[in-house]
Amino acid sequence: MTRRTSPRDDEDGSILLLTLGYVLLALAVLFVCVCATDLYIAQKRLDTLADSAALAGADGFTLVVSGESVAAELTDERVHEQASALLAALPSNATLVEANSPDGVSAHVIVTSAWHPPLFSPFVPDGIRLEANATTRTALR
Repeated sequence: MTRRTSPRDDEDGSILLLTLGYVLLALAVLFVCVCATDLYIAQKRLDTLADSAALAGADGFTLVVSGESVAAELTDERVHEQASALLAALPSNATLVEANSPDGVSAHVIVTSAWHPPLFSPFVPDGIRLEANATTRTALR
C-alpha cells in the first residue's frame, strides 16, 4: 500500500513567510539603529556647538586694572553677544536659549535644536528637541 499525502502534510512555501518575517524584523531594527545613531551624532554636534559658544562668550571679557592687579571681567551682554555671533557664523539650525555670566569669570550657554529622523520608521518619534549646556571660565582671573 502506498500512502497518499494530504495537503496538510505538504509544507512547501512555509519557509517563505518565515523569511519575509525575518527580513521585515531586520529592516525595522536597522531603521531604529540608523535613527539612534543619527540622534547620538546630532546631540554630540550640539554639545560641541554649545562648548564653542561658551568659549566664544568667555573671550568677550573686559580687562579691569585696579592698582597693580589685572582681572578679566565678563558681563551677560558680552557673553550673549559673542555666543550669538558664533552661532550666526556657523551653518546650523541651533538656537541660543541663554548666554550669561553667573559669576563674572565664567560663561554659561544653553543651545537648543530640533532633530528629525533621517529615515521613516513607525518606531521612532518624528522630532525631538535637543538641548546642550556648556560652561567655561576665562583664562585670566
